[in-house]
Amino acid sequence: MRAYSRRHRRLRNRNAAPLMIVADGNLIGDAVAAIGRALFRYRSELAPLTTSAAMFLAAAFMHIKHAGWTAYILGLTGVLVAVIATTGFPFRLDRTSERLYAAVTTGFAGLWLAVATRVGPWRDPLPTILGVCALAAALPWWTHRRRRMRVTVDRSIQAWPNIAEMIGIAGSHIMSAVVDIWGWRARLSLRPGQTVADVIAHVPAIESGLGTRAGAVRVEPDPAHAGRCVLRVLAEDPHATAIPWSGPSIRSVADRLTLGVFEDGTPVQVSILRRNGLVGGVVGSGKSGVLNVILANLAACPDVVLWGIDLKGGMELWPWASCLDRLATTPAEAAAMLRDAVRVVEARAHAMGKGSARVWEPSPEHPALVIVVDEYAELVENAPGAAEAADSLARRGRAVAATMLAATQRPTQQAMGNGAVRSQMDVRICLRVRERRDADLILGQGMLAAGWLAHTLDAPGKFLISAEGHDHPKRARAFLVTDDDVEREASRCAPLRPSLDEPSASALGAPLDDANEVVDAELVDDPTGPETALWTALAEAPDEGHSVPELMMITGMGRTWIYDRLQVHALADRAEQVARGRWRATGPNRQHPAA
Repeated sequence: MRAYSRRHRRLRNRNAAPLMIVADGNLIGDAVAAIGRALFRYRSELAPLTTSAAMFLAAAFMHIKHAGWTAYILGLTGVLVAVIATTGFPFRLDRTSERLYAAVTTGFAGLWLAVATRVGPWRDPLPTILGVCALAAALPWWTHRRRRMRVTVDRSIQAWPNIAEMIGIAGSHIMSAVVDIWGWRARLSLRPGQTVADVIAHVPAIESGLGTRAGAVRVEPDPAHAGRCVLRVLAEDPHATAIPWSGPSIRSVADRLTLGVFEDGTPVQVSILRRNGLVGGVVGSGKSGVLNVILANLAACPDVVLWGIDLKGGMELWPWASCLDRLATTPAEAAAMLRDAVRVVEARAHAMGKGSARVWEPSPEHPALVIVVDEYAELVENAPGAAEAADSLARRGRAVAATMLAATQRPTQQAMGNGAVRSQMDVRICLRVRERRDADLILGQGMLAAGWLAHTLDAPGKFLISAEGHDHPKRARAFLVTDDDVEREASRCAPLRPSLDEPSASALGAPLDDANEVVDAELVDDPTGPETALWTALAEAPDEGHSVPELMMITGMGRTWIYDRLQVHALADRAEQVARGRWRATGPNRQHPAA
């Protein structure tokens, strides 16, 4: 104790002061800075209060300097209210309720400012009126979705550098952001060496970093710059409910028909003329709904002839039967229809060869031909020769405006007939698929890695489209064409349907009985001709039959001619297909048919 007292006296004699921790800097300045940061952070929430204060100060200045400007203020207010209510300018308002709110608020502000300029803002009851009306205007402002979304966007922009570093795309930054009706979108600049594929691969991590719901983030490439992309964040699904169909969008097959609506509200427009189409997706994904939208539009066009193939007994296409020039519901009818389509292609090409035209321009007198095939895989499996005829049609039909639209679940090379049909499909519509790799089957190789995530589509009618003008993955939903819509449009458009042009109709030839007579006559009159060579080969074929290439070598004729004659013999019960692409004469008819 005595030692402690001596030590204390020595420190006191040396004027030692107690140790204190003092903050570095000005406390008042730090407090003002903190308040300023808080005011800036919550500037959106405080906007009604700051606007009211600004109006009070402006009215005080105007009362002192320009008290006679009341009439000018009222006139300007009237013009602003009219412009806002009709166009939403300059606030970019697209909803009626938003325009009404802005117009009423602007009208009150102008009226109060005019009166306060005349008599002074401090004159009772003007301050009370300003406070009460400011509070009334603040309530919808504080609860409005777009304002709250803008606050979310501002905070996301501030937090993006940390988010980008955590999820693996460090160095990227948000250049600009805009709030839209469904959420917000931002232009994202990437670090040199990063690509849009890198951002697409991190979409789940971006959703986690931004705190959104699963499936809310979309990434779209910027066509003007490989190192930038558009990041869209959807607060709610714009396609949560079906989109009613409002009627045909075209009056000519040359126009771009509207299939549905993208998530940003823009229409999905695609051209069918001179383009083969493929619609793919699992059962229940909405393939029939997409076909109905296309048929409802084409049925209203007087310059296109529609043929249909539906091997499910016509269950899907039968409601459109009155608008279809032909409808095939059996494999034999389907094969005959496709071969007739090849004849049409050849006849039109021959007619064009005599003139100077290089493409067939559709008109009511010379209509285009579109063949709609539901469940194309069933056609290839059950209709002999259909795959070869479809292959020829897909390769040669576009110049003469004869095209095909096929719908199937999984368009593998085998399901499409091992030909060139799938590669000739210019318009690809992919609905929901069960396996990720099926997106590449429908849309093309490499599309899954490029962000075409068809397996994430979660409702019937939602689709991705790859076609001219649609080079980037954007989700869309097709219009809903109800049974009542189909019945109404079919009855309305049936009387307006055109017929095939004269060269095409002539090319379809005589009825089957006459065709049999022609074949029989050629067999008798020309014993060394190709007809006789074909029949001899079929009659002498082994049990496994002859393949079509073998028959082509034996007769010296082309594939289309071979299949035409095989179809005639098959329908007359003289020849049969014993395996895929292999033919022989039937047992009781292994002799000269004219014998």
